Amino acid sequence: MSIKSFFFLGTLAIMVSINACKPNQEDYSTKGDDPELYHKSVELLTEVIIHDIFKPPVASRIYVYANLAGYEALVPGYPMYQSLGGSLKGFTSPVAPDSDKKYCFPLASTRAFLKVARNLTFSTNFFDEYEKDFYKKYEQMGIPDEVIENSIAYGDSVAAHVMRYSAKDYYKQTRGVRFTVTNKPGTWVPTPPAYADACEPEWNKIRPFTMDSVTQFIPIRPPQWNTDKNSEFWKETREVYDIGTNLTEEQKRIAWFWDDNPFVMNVVGHVMFANKKMTPGGHWLAINETASKTTKASFEKSVEGYLLGSIALFDAFISCWDEKYRSNKIRPETVINSDIDPKWRPYLQTPPFPEYTSGHSTISAAAAEVLSFVHGDNVAFTDSTEFKHGHGVMSFKSFREAAEMAGISRVYGGIHYRSGCDEGLRCGINIGKNVLQVAKTRKENRLSKAQ
Repeated sequence: MSIKSFFFLGTLAIMVSINACKPNQEDYSTKGDDPELYHKSVELLTEVIIHDIFKPPVASRIYVYANLAGYEALVPGYPMYQSLGGSLKGFTSPVAPDSDKKYCFPLASTRAFLKVARNLTFSTNFFDEYEKDFYKKYEQMGIPDEVIENSIAYGDSVAAHVMRYSAKDYYKQTRGVRFTVTNKPGTWVPTPPAYADACEPEWNKIRPFTMDSVTQFIPIRPPQWNTDKNSEFWKETREVYDIGTNLTEEQKRIAWFWDDNPFVMNVVGHVMFANKKMTPGGHWLAINETASKTTKASFEKSVEGYLLGSIALFDAFISCWDEKYRSNKIRPETVINSDIDPKWRPYLQTPPFPEYTSGHSTISAAAAEVLSFVHGDNVAFTDSTEFKHGHGVMSFKSFREAAEMAGISRVYGGIHYRSGCDEGLRCGINIGKNVLQVAKTRKENRLSKAQ
């Protein structure tokens, strides 16, 4: 062997030895891929949404953009997943990370999520307090400062990209628009005790993520108001009254469990006070957390569940709200108080918007479809999401079973007719299936084995 060849082989051996000791890209992502860090960040956002009293449709908008940023920032580190640029309406992929730099993509993901969440909410002090110690966790994992800095910078870049996307969804143009109550027979009017203005009457103008248009999944026409006591309208009105007058303890438990009213007004004598709770969208994203922990889902699979769940919720709210203000259907409480029993009150407080279709039914069915894809059709779970708000604990054999119960809970609560719940469930299923057809997160878009 020549001296030149010997020198070359020696140099090559040294280089291989050095590279073998140097952590590669996968090592940094593996070190930081604890899904609990993302779960806790979503929990934080939910607490902020509760504190800031965002309405359910608006809350769904905050969740979806934050989780889109979280998802897009992890994609470069996980070959199984792909960007949704070009798939979601008007969305392009973020700039790719610098190939010459090292990253911890779970950190970039959570950073992007938190950045967008902070930008879309009011109480930034919650994030200040949380992030004081949050990034120290990555230092404690042994991730180099340079990698942490690179990851945070990349997360910020993705967050900025998503925020630019969010700015064009027509949200700002819908602020401050009030709904005109017509007082025509059979149409919605504000209900006690708050007699609040109609919630988000222009929500159908918000840009959807996966639907071709807001009318893509338009429901069938509901039973129409009329004075014939033998009509379908009066049959379902009487059903709400009869059920509400004779509620069983189990029906009460189901109705209360799925209440998810973010702002309940209480009246005691001359005193009025409000209780703040989780929105229905927040409840379903918490179910994703529960399912992720139950199945020991990986970081990336957990984030995928949050993203697809958020998209399903967002598009379902847009579709449902489009129908609410089209049919403008009167609430059971108004009809019953006027024509059956003036002292009757529903078990749950009637929310401030038209009846048809049921928002709970629509968004629950949509969320159940996508979570069934992410985690499996028959994942049993115990939901203690709102135990801290006094709403108990329930177990389910599947996401779809939970969605069906969420739907019928609105009849038990006295705030929806059965047709609004049944049709909401049907539309929600179709919306969820459409999300899976359009928002293909996996390069092979099928159920994967447990990761």
